[in-house]
Amino acid sequence: MIDLFSGLDAWVLVSLLLALAFVLAFEFINGFHDTANAVATVIYTKAMPPHLAVFFSGVFNFLGVLLGGVGVAYAIVHLLPVELLINVNTGHGLAMVFSLLAAAITWNLGTWYFGIPASSSHTLIGSILGVGLANALINDIPLADGVNWQKAIDIGASLVFSPMAGFLVAALVLLGLKWWRPLSKMHKTPDQRRKLDDKKHPPFWNRLVLVISAMAVSFVHGSNDGQKGIGLIMLVLIGIVPAQFVLDLGSTTYQIERTRDATLHLNQFYQRNHETLGEFLALGKSVKDDLPGKFQCNPQQTEPTINALLGTLKGVSDYHSLTSEHRIEVRRYLLCLDDTAKKVGKLPGLDAREKSDLDKLRKDLTATTEYAPFWVILAVALALGLGTMVGWKRVVLTIGEKIGKQGMTYAQGMSAQITTASMIGLANIFSLPVSTTHVLSSGVAGTMVANKSGLQGGTVKTILMAWVLTLPATVGLSAGLFWLASKALGN
Repeated sequence: MIDLFSGLDAWVLVSLLLALAFVLAFEFINGFHDTANAVATVIYTKAMPPHLAVFFSGVFNFLGVLLGGVGVAYAIVHLLPVELLINVNTGHGLAMVFSLLAAAITWNLGTWYFGIPASSSHTLIGSILGVGLANALINDIPLADGVNWQKAIDIGASLVFSPMAGFLVAALVLLGLKWWRPLSKMHKTPDQRRKLDDKKHPPFWNRLVLVISAMAVSFVHGSNDGQKGIGLIMLVLIGIVPAQFVLDLGSTTYQIERTRDATLHLNQFYQRNHETLGEFLALGKSVKDDLPGKFQCNPQQTEPTINALLGTLKGVSDYHSLTSEHRIEVRRYLLCLDDTAKKVGKLPGLDAREKSDLDKLRKDLTATTEYAPFWVILAVALALGLGTMVGWKRVVLTIGEKIGKQGMTYAQGMSAQITTASMIGLANIFSLPVSTTHVLSSGVAGTMVANKSGLQGGTVKTILMAWVLTLPATVGLSAGLFWLASKALGN
């Protein structure tokens, strides 16, 4: 790992280390900010002592990051438009990274301090959107092109609908438990259990389910939220030291051949569908580049891009053999071909089988660009896991006692946790970032309504206000910081 940073100018190295420290600080804060939600019910219901719950939650968050993959990481990265990702320079990369991280950390710490279960996912996404929009305004780019709006809409939909689904599903699970075992002790609150049964802990089976589901929430939280930190670190590395990280230098000869074959097959795919795609891609025509000197992702430049990529990769069996300029070029070509293929997949006229083939080609194209070194994954896992073990008390009280007008029953805790673990696990499969905070909070609220306990209006309003304000606040904050940084750099 250390040799990757050798030869860097002192100011670049210091900036890089600061940026990495910022990302890991964000993940550490995310640990005690969001993971309090994962252990709130298991602590409140006395299913586990706080120190054990927090320790094991940290362990399962750590494992979740290690085993979670990078699908969600690059869903976050690709919120930024492909032009910004491929044309970033070191100074620009520093301004982008520090602006979005400073905005995200500021908002996260503020909401944690006041015990508000706000979402780190919303915080990070708002910060990234702010940088993209500010970059568009500074460089006279249309706002429609300043952000990858399709990706933003997909992520926004998952963030909006997941709490609604959490509310409904958790309520239905609780109603199912009440129908199945209406007289069970699992429908008691911890206070009722202590007063009526003179026992401190939940019944054995309820306690076991609470513990297992809490650890499941911690694991899926790690695999979802941890990937956001991985995506941020890859943004840092690619933006500041692109020569070493634009491509996976550990790629095998087989993986490079797979990338080259995918490029060839993509060309054959376009030729096979010439009648449908010929005009959109300007196949067989010579198209003049409007902005020579600045690389653009233009669908009508697809054929020249394919030919240039195949020429650069000809005879290459190890990415180390490419010069740093050629590595950057290869990544640009691959990202542009993937971006165009994504647009092609949404055009009318292609049948389902052809679209499926195109999706497979896209995965092969990006196999050596969408990656993360093991040390990056390990660092994020440690930061998130250690962060989990501190600062959890403020949010536990809000989840356990301040959402509903009555305390939470064991059945409510199980329903909310099972729902949260299932929904975030499903989101991981589809590489969608979701908010553990909002899914669990809305799940608890759903069980309160289903249990006819009622909701505390003040707490619900506070959570909703944080939910509504997080995006505009972080967009504005990160955009302002990026504008100031860009002016300071003379951009």
